[in-house]
Amino acid sequence: MFFGLNKFIKYILPKRLFYRALIIVAAPTIILQVIITIVFYDSVWIKANKNITRSLVNQLKTIDEVYQNDKKNLDFFTDSYKNNFNFEIGINQEAFPNVSGERKFSPMDRSLRRELKSVFGNNNYWFNTSKFKNAVEIKIRSGGDVIEFLVPKEMVATSSVRLFVLWTTLPSLVLIIIALIFLKNQTKPLVKLAKAAERFGKGDYVNDFRASGSQEIRKAAFEFDRMAKRINRHLNQRAEMLSGISHDLRTPLTRLKLQLAMLNQKDLSEKMSKDIDEMEKMLNDYLQFAKTQTQESTSSINLNNLIKSLKDKFDSDKIFINECDEIIELKGRPTALKRSFENIIQNGLTYGDKVDIFIQKGNKRTLVIIEDDGPGIPEDQYKNVFKPFFRLDKSRSLNKSGVGLGLAIVEDIINSHGGTIQLGKSKQNGLQVKVSLPF
Repeated sequence: MFFGLNKFIKYILPKRLFYRALIIVAAPTIILQVIITIVFYDSVWIKANKNITRSLVNQLKTIDEVYQNDKKNLDFFTDSYKNNFNFEIGINQEAFPNVSGERKFSPMDRSLRRELKSVFGNNNYWFNTSKFKNAVEIKIRSGGDVIEFLVPKEMVATSSVRLFVLWTTLPSLVLIIIALIFLKNQTKPLVKLAKAAERFGKGDYVNDFRASGSQEIRKAAFEFDRMAKRINRHLNQRAEMLSGISHDLRTPLTRLKLQLAMLNQKDLSEKMSKDIDEMEKMLNDYLQFAKTQTQESTSSINLNNLIKSLKDKFDSDKIFINECDEIIELKGRPTALKRSFENIIQNGLTYGDKVDIFIQKGNKRTLVIIEDDGPGIPEDQYKNVFKPFFRLDKSRSLNKSGVGLGLAIVEDIINSHGGTIQLGKSKQNGLQVKVSLPF
């Protein structure tokens, strides 16, 4: 039971820190004001209003009794009430209006009706509290006559309720607004830090990040900046080291090619040249895998145009694109994404006769499905083919002349953009590659 209640509370509570902090600050203030208002309304206002209304009805009863006992001095009595209590009193033989002037949901009308009913009985009174702005009209049946009263509203209900509500509500609103301003300033550095971490996680180099906010947030931002710089420095050193190794290895390989070209034994020369070419290609694959995190600025990418450019690059009738009607734009590194899709399409063209590309737009994510009609990959090898230097010996080898880095590079690029890649079986019993990217 408690687990379900806890789960429900977590579900209805806001997920963002700003709104949670706002609830922590505003909820006690609002609850306190509600309690004070209820206590005042129940203990003070209702009782005070009841006493005031009862006092007024008793005065009306007194006037009625005086009129019944001594009608000769009525003018003097009514003038006294008019001068001292601001009453307007009139006597006639008119019938009560057919339409009631009471308001059903008015506390003032409810209190006045209760007191008049207890003193004068049913069908012996009529009143209207909404006809005049500052006065209440009351009619009392006295024998065969009707006594009309026009009394100030202050004698029916207290006028301090609106002032009390104003002074309890206005300070609460001011405090909540001040809390909103301070909370906004306190959560803004956290939002900036989260966005910087997201950009860095997608492979974007964060060089313009500045720490701000409270001391704890500044420390976390400072440590994040130091960590990002260390990782960037490590990646740059790795790329530079491998670039140096590439330069050093290419020089002796070039000398070997020249020496083989001068050999008289052509058969041996051709075999060794093939081995050297394979070594050179392997070296290029190593460098490409190591440079998947090379610095490239993030920009807006039109995914539809990017896929079309790949079809134009291959210039093949085997590629069929089924794109959605909407234009899909996302943030990313164009060269890296182009390299990843190019690798997948190249594998499909190498091992199949037809490549179908489907582009779909979902809720904040886009899905690119690439299918071929080749031999496919066994399901138990789906995870292994993403491992660096892994090569299939059966059914399908994704890099016959390489070292097994094709899909490893693709997965690294897609993951660095916050996306996912999945393998499956296509409709043509070949390989299906699903790439999901956020936009």
